[in-house]
Amino acid sequence: MNKLLIVESPAKAGTIQKYLGANYKVVASMGHVIDLPKSSLGVDVDNSFAPKYITIRGKGELLASLKKEAKKADEVLLATDPDREGEAISWHLARALDIDPSSKCRVTFNEITKTAVKDAIKHPRAIDMRLVDAQQARRVLDRIVGYQISPILWEKIKRGLSAGRVQSVATRLICDREEEILEFVPEEFHTIDVKLRDKKSRKQFSARYYGENGKERKLRSFEEAEAVTKDVTDAEFTVEGIKEGMKKRNPQPPFTTSTLQQDASRKLSFQASRTMSVAQTLYEGVRLGGRLGTIGLITYMRTDSLRIAVDALGEAKSFLTAQYGAENVRLRQYRSKKSAQDAHEAIRPTSIRIRPDDIKDKLTADQYKLYKLIWERFAASQMESAVYHVTSVDITANGHQFKATGSELKFKGYMNVYIESDDKKEEKSQTIPPLEESEKLAFVSIDSKQHFTQPPARFSDASLIHELEENGIGRPSTYAPTISTIVSRGYVQRSKKQLVPTELGILTTDLMKDNFKDIVDVAFTAHMEQELDDVEEGKTGWVAVLSDFYPDFEKTLSKAKRDIEKVEIKDVVSDVQCEKCGRMMVYKVGRFGKFLACPGYPECKNTKPIRVGTGVACPDCGGEILTKQTKKGKKYFSCEHWPKCEFTTWDTPIKSEKCPDCGGILLRHFGRGARIYCANKECKYEKKRKKKA
Repeated sequence: MNKLLIVESPAKAGTIQKYLGANYKVVASMGHVIDLPKSSLGVDVDNSFAPKYITIRGKGELLASLKKEAKKADEVLLATDPDREGEAISWHLARALDIDPSSKCRVTFNEITKTAVKDAIKHPRAIDMRLVDAQQARRVLDRIVGYQISPILWEKIKRGLSAGRVQSVATRLICDREEEILEFVPEEFHTIDVKLRDKKSRKQFSARYYGENGKERKLRSFEEAEAVTKDVTDAEFTVEGIKEGMKKRNPQPPFTTSTLQQDASRKLSFQASRTMSVAQTLYEGVRLGGRLGTIGLITYMRTDSLRIAVDALGEAKSFLTAQYGAENVRLRQYRSKKSAQDAHEAIRPTSIRIRPDDIKDKLTADQYKLYKLIWERFAASQMESAVYHVTSVDITANGHQFKATGSELKFKGYMNVYIESDDKKEEKSQTIPPLEESEKLAFVSIDSKQHFTQPPARFSDASLIHELEENGIGRPSTYAPTISTIVSRGYVQRSKKQLVPTELGILTTDLMKDNFKDIVDVAFTAHMEQELDDVEEGKTGWVAVLSDFYPDFEKTLSKAKRDIEKVEIKDVVSDVQCEKCGRMMVYKVGRFGKFLACPGYPECKNTKPIRVGTGVACPDCGGEILTKQTKKGKKYFSCEHWPKCEFTTWDTPIKSEKCPDCGGILLRHFGRGARIYCANKECKYEKKRKKKA
């Protein structure tokens, strides 16, 4: 029997084809093949918000090929991703290929392993129209908001701007935080730390000033701190009370999409989009060779559930017991949030037996780092709590009270595998020597410091994702594209790891707050997310959700068109002269970042990329090698005289070092096969570089 299995990506198709016999042909749809048109609203708001779907431009040949393959097959199975978006793609494909959506044509798997794929194919189901309706409601709602507000922004501020139901709220959060920072008034305070010595053990430890007469006191000035310092310097310090006990630190649950993006940002300095791109490759399959062959290394990476499959728990128990001993193992199921979509598991290794270091040479540097993070977090989640012995001591001196706290790790548990930042702080905590009440301590030294309260920190990728999730804004699949969009649109710019609003972002947000209050309101947006979840759960219809939303939105839209006054934003002038008309070019922001444009538009339409030099001479013609970006934002290097000079490379030119053999320029290659080598093709100089873990 000839069967056709349609997935979304070629990488996934290649992996799955290896698991199935000759009776199956696995092909890729390359994501959506049918969607709303880009050139118009594509929604009939007067006819129950009926979407006007079309074949996506450039996908006609692909769809024709899929139809041809479907006609040849005895059975067609749709195996797109196991979420709302994947369900909608399967629904569109079913309609295009004349497949009955209520027939058993849909298969899903949470992980791409031979066992999971074969089991899923044995249990096909009908397309879940509740998932389709939820995706359709989100798509139509986002289209209405984006396509009807954006033209107003073009007219009143500048062309090329866009509004979005989630991106506008995310931008507002960043702008509001910036306002908090600007309005913050620092307050002075002082701390006093004394170093004391236990006379019996002669061990030293520190205690911090707490207050007087059992009441906490904040020291607000030099004078107050100086008075306390004078009172206690060389005074008699007496132990007034000791509290001792054992404290447990529990492991963190396995990753969800949000927590994976946050940890990858904090620990690996990955932007959210980079994390998801690497996770996608780990999910779709990596060629490991040997008995493992090609296998998906992690479960589906778009999830907000903490559930773990029973068989994965069983494998974890046997593996961790063998590696770390039964005393360190404790199987756990974690409770997901009420809003979580529990169809998927948490993100975990498909097999805990595939250890990161065992396959390091089969992975790119990014794949290894992310897989190691996921593996360690999951392993730790199924281990015992760490146990600390904690001590708290109250100490008095001349009427002033000090407190000393310390902890000592007694049982590592999950910390054999995975250390959180809070764990590191605990590890650095001092150890208090054995003390007794009424014991006299020797004064060693005193240290008084002035401090000022700090404003709230700007958002990073990690903290913004956390804020969006905490407020119920967006879903696992939307966090990364939301951040990418607001940066590419020029509303926000990156400063190191921080997300900083631009003047354009602040102006646009102010306009949105004044005229589209609900669209940028956190509570309203969270409410709309809940409505979309209700559609998925069958509690309400998708048309009903839009019917409730649209009348008020339409009134707001009409008022905004009438009332908003034009805002003029002056472009920043560069020092680059337009070679066509002589004007000084200005900086503009487009889909792919900043570029230079002639201010004489539309008379002069000259544009050019911003030149970023490397200071390294081209080995072919002697011109300067420039840093450039592809349309997808990937960095590469090319001669300034391109295309006359064809020198181009993905590898980074090294400015500070020349080839020791021929004196040519050296290039640094990252990732798999990391090395430094000579750009001169006739020179064979090369040295291997150790990849950082």
